[in-house]
Amino acid sequence: MTWSIVARDRSGAFGVALASRFFAVGALCPHARSGVGALATQGLVNPLYGTPGLAEMASGSDPSRIIAMLTAADDGREHRQLHMIDATGRGAAHTGAACIDWCGHSLRNGFSVAGNMLAGPQVIEETAAAYEAGNHLPFAERLIAAMAAGEAAGGDKRGKQAAALLIHTVEDYSWLDLRVDDHAEPLQELRRLYDKSLERYQPFLACLPSRGRPFGITDRTLIESEIARFHAARSEAHA
Repeated sequence: MTWSIVARDRSGAFGVALASRFFAVGALCPHARSGVGALATQGLVNPLYGTPGLAEMASGSDPSRIIAMLTAADDGREHRQLHMIDATGRGAAHTGAACIDWCGHSLRNGFSVAGNMLAGPQVIEETAAAYEAGNHLPFAERLIAAMAAGEAAGGDKRGKQAAALLIHTVEDYSWLDLRVDDHAEPLQELRRLYDKSLERYQPFLACLPSRGRPFGITDRTLIESEIARFHAARSEAHA
């Protein structure tokens, strides 16, 4: 009922992007932790994979071992799909035998794509190909573009409803956590929300308390200066 891409960016950030003909897919499926890794649980989703999966990655366990451990303890494992990437770029995936066709996964260098109830294997293939071809894009845009390519290849065979994007960089909180819970064109709406985040949300993140600056910026004049600096840098980059 869902397909997703889980990736580690060259910057060290982790991201999960996904789409589905299932309401609020972003509420249950994507999980990530800065400096640790990311995973997506789907099919007949088991959200209980998220916390222990990330904890095992944080301890240095191999993703293949983590998936074996999680699925061995789950009597519903043949209905589940799970894939993950750790801090070193190692990946692993599980597609249960009872997942509905088309279903499958593809592990690549630093990322993984997996899905079920898809129009065909081309959805996974085109998602992966677009991600590989998008190396010049900012990480979030690269993930969204990859999902758009999968949608153009047929996407979820039941139709469209929800999409989500979760990115963790270096802080204990997410850098982006965007969700489209119910929309006729969820990936287009996800891109619109991402573009909206560029206006003030993303530049404001630089003002929040962080590991390097525990109290953040509270002077509103300086906050506005940071926002202006962000947009000046973007304008220069696109000139």
